[in-house]
Amino acid sequence: MPIRKMKESSEQHLVIKTHLQNPVNPVQKQPKTAQNGKGPPPQEPHNPKTHNQISPPTKNRGRRRGRGGRKSDQGDVCMRPSSRHCTVAHIPASPSFASPPVASTPNGYVENGGNSCSMEMGFPTSSKSLSFARRPGFGQVGIKCIVKANHFFAELPEKDLNHYDVCITPEVASRSVNRAIMAELVRLYKESDLGMRLPAYDGRKSLYTAGELPFAWKEFNIKLVDEPDGINGRKRERDYKVVIKFVARANMHHLGQFLAGKCADAPQEALQILDIVLRELSNKRYCPIGRSFFSPDIRTPQRLGEGLESWCGFYQSIRPTQMGLSLNIDMASAAFIEPLPVIEFVAQLLGKDVLSRTLSDSDRVKIKKALRGVKVEVTHRGSVRRKYRVSGLTSQPTRELVFPVDENLTMKSVIEYFQEMYGFTIQQGHLPCLQVGNQKKANYLPMEACKIVEGQRYTKRLNEKQITALLKVTCQRPRDRENDILQTVQHNAYDQDPYAKEFGIKISEKLASVEARILPAPWLKYHETGKEKNCLPQVGQWNMMNKKMINGMTVSRWACINFSRSVQESVARGFCNELAQMCQVSGMEFNPEPVIPIYNARPEQVEKALKHVYHASMNKTKGKDLELLLAILPDNNGSLYGDIKRICETDLGLISQCCLTKHVFKISKQYLANVSLKINVKMGGRNTVLLDAISCRIPLVSDIPTIIFGADVTHPENGEDSSPSIAAVVASQDWPEVTKYAGLVCAQAHRQELIQDLYKTWQDPVRGTVSGGMIRDLLVSFRKATGQKPLRIIFYRDGVSEGQFYQVLLYELDAIRKACASLEPNYQPPVTFIVVQKRHHTRLFANNHRDRSSIDKSGNILPGKVQLSWKLLSLVLY
Repeated sequence: MPIRKMKESSEQHLVIKTHLQNPVNPVQKQPKTAQNGKGPPPQEPHNPKTHNQISPPTKNRGRRRGRGGRKSDQGDVCMRPSSRHCTVAHIPASPSFASPPVASTPNGYVENGGNSCSMEMGFPTSSKSLSFARRPGFGQVGIKCIVKANHFFAELPEKDLNHYDVCITPEVASRSVNRAIMAELVRLYKESDLGMRLPAYDGRKSLYTAGELPFAWKEFNIKLVDEPDGINGRKRERDYKVVIKFVARANMHHLGQFLAGKCADAPQEALQILDIVLRELSNKRYCPIGRSFFSPDIRTPQRLGEGLESWCGFYQSIRPTQMGLSLNIDMASAAFIEPLPVIEFVAQLLGKDVLSRTLSDSDRVKIKKALRGVKVEVTHRGSVRRKYRVSGLTSQPTRELVFPVDENLTMKSVIEYFQEMYGFTIQQGHLPCLQVGNQKKANYLPMEACKIVEGQRYTKRLNEKQITALLKVTCQRPRDRENDILQTVQHNAYDQDPYAKEFGIKISEKLASVEARILPAPWLKYHETGKEKNCLPQVGQWNMMNKKMINGMTVSRWACINFSRSVQESVARGFCNELAQMCQVSGMEFNPEPVIPIYNARPEQVEKALKHVYHASMNKTKGKDLELLLAILPDNNGSLYGDIKRICETDLGLISQCCLTKHVFKISKQYLANVSLKINVKMGGRNTVLLDAISCRIPLVSDIPTIIFGADVTHPENGEDSSPSIAAVVASQDWPEVTKYAGLVCAQAHRQELIQDLYKTWQDPVRGTVSGGMIRDLLVSFRKATGQKPLRIIFYRDGVSEGQFYQVLLYELDAIRKACASLEPNYQPPVTFIVVQKRHHTRLFANNHRDRSSIDKSGNILPGKVQLSWKLLSLVLY
């Protein structure tokens, strides 16, 4: 696979690796802090050579809303209501090294010392030999204020809880059926064998009670009456044997000691029991999905298109905090299949009338993909509404379908059968039938006799229109979200919850109030030739007016390809001229004339068109590389954008910039400024840098050469069983500014969370054992760019659940150590490994929504706000 050659000054160092494999910083003296007053802090001398090697952050915008990630003079990170939680790992020191103290700010910016340990000196191979860094204190910089959080404090039950094992025979895979069985058992035996206990059940193997049951082991026989049979109308009865056996007692005293900070290990079982207890009633009231609950009654469902609708719901989780137990409640939305008659669903899916038209092969494929696995209920039997799961779609229309009705293989058509058996006349014989049940022994159901069962979540990928519609529904102003959360808590009425009462759990109905700080915004440095050389963002916003990029790049050879039929050549030419002028005004050297005239192409011929433009440009420039390709796309372009990026990056080695038709017609100055900033960064330039960075005043970054990594793994969507997961790692390529980043990606095993290609070795017939991998490559790239090797590594890792902390830390930190050792035998820079969690569901609200000085235009709390109070912070992790 051809790869575009890396430019020394370019941040677009994208390498696609298809190889599949199986498988903490000493505290330095604080630099001088910046002054945050009415003017920029005085600059200190810095190395011009290093200064000129820097490139800008990857996604700067003309009018930027800076909500997070900017470091202050005390090492804090700006935090919004939806900002991410961080967990810092502390690696025990090797005996040969000093053991400096550990320090960190509450929002995750590292002032940490996890001590270095080399492979030769024994890297930990067990989670027992690892310990996470302890929180040393809290930040003090900024203006203090009070904010509200969507946490509701809970009182810890005083009595011990008991755990029982549940064994249901025959085994049942469905949690809903298991719950129905146990609900029937409780109904029959609560006042007798269960000793008036009201147990909480997890839907699988565990049952919990507040107090002991009268027995340690007991067997029950339960008869579950199912819905009426669809053939003869009789109710189906199924017999189950349920064995309940005592397992252990959950010690609430241990949880109390943990909450009081007197023991380090969180009693996960006790927390899990409390979570199950508080979810028990909601499991009966709503549609449970993961940790969230949904219902069409919470808010009127909104149509998303193609037979889908959005349901409103809420997320719920019990958490230990330094203030005690807390119930986290947040609003949620998800896409569900609309409970429509199947024919109406198909009409919405295809976007056309299906009653008078025959279906094409592509229509059948789309219908089959959409309906496979979906539950439907029959409507031709009156009150008898038996449910089936769709397994396929017939290739023949209903009027041509016949099947054997007896052992003599007497054939009868589907139309005749439904008329004779049910008195149901099939009107739409040109449509195919749904296949339900076993594929080998298929049962046919006419589409017009079926309706989609309510409450089925749509798990496949949404298209662009559906995503836009869902975001429109879910986007709320903070005040509205706060009110919805409070209404949810009031509606759930935890004080009246029989399960909460049984277990002695009390939930507050008031939002938690916590102390916070508003950090000062950082000063930004722009080019000296602009009217504004320094900029202090106001309420997280700034623009490019009167400013020039600090390092504007040169674009001499570029071309434009137009995939939009509605954009005429004259319009496209005018847009390109305006964009070229904006790039020049912003500080770039941009040739106003393209290498070849604007080329019009059809989206279905994207690969052919891109290669034509590329080769035509190369011929015109006599072999010189095309530096930039502008692409004008239709507003609804489907897979076109992804195809352009894939072909340009992996086949042609070409930097591309896509623009939508609506922006081409509008030609907004702000939009053009945003695009110019993106182009400059892609070309290897930089738009701005932090003034503290070039003055060497960023704590634990500016003192010694430091490289900052970021890593994540993207997994295939649900239903994709064979597609690989994609691991991506980026790393800063400059110092002390740390604004230029190079990235590497690789394919790895399906749904593998551990990044397998961080470090690897292989045997070469000439060179012997060869070392490689993404960490090693990025370290080498850093040294080439800066002339120095990193003396400190800060590694940010996204997408890791709490249950995977130790596993990821053991594997990936080991890979980092091996990559370093492969460069030099004694190269052991200290590593700070930070897990970043974005799905914590904590939302912060202004204490007084009427106080305009404490919120922005949208009602959000001010940017730069970090939590100061220890109430909601983890007891163990930070």
